[in-house]
Amino acid sequence: MAKEKKEISLTELTADELKSRLEESKEKLFHLKFGHKTTPLKNPLEIRYLRRQIARILTIVKEKKIKSE
Repeated sequence: MAKEKKEISLTELTADELKSRLEESKEKLFHLKFGHKTTPLKNPLEIRYLRRQIARILTIVKEKKIKSE
């Protein structure tokens, strides 16, 4: 159920809010990957979670773009 709530909240966001979240997620992913190369993370699954979060955001952005056309 928790996944559904996160998806619903993402779909309710505006395009600008989605873009800002996307940029934040990409930046955080970069820092996590870089940090993981130097010292291993306590929870390396964070990288996978962020990659999937970015994919979800991109999917929603594309869906909204198609609906608006």
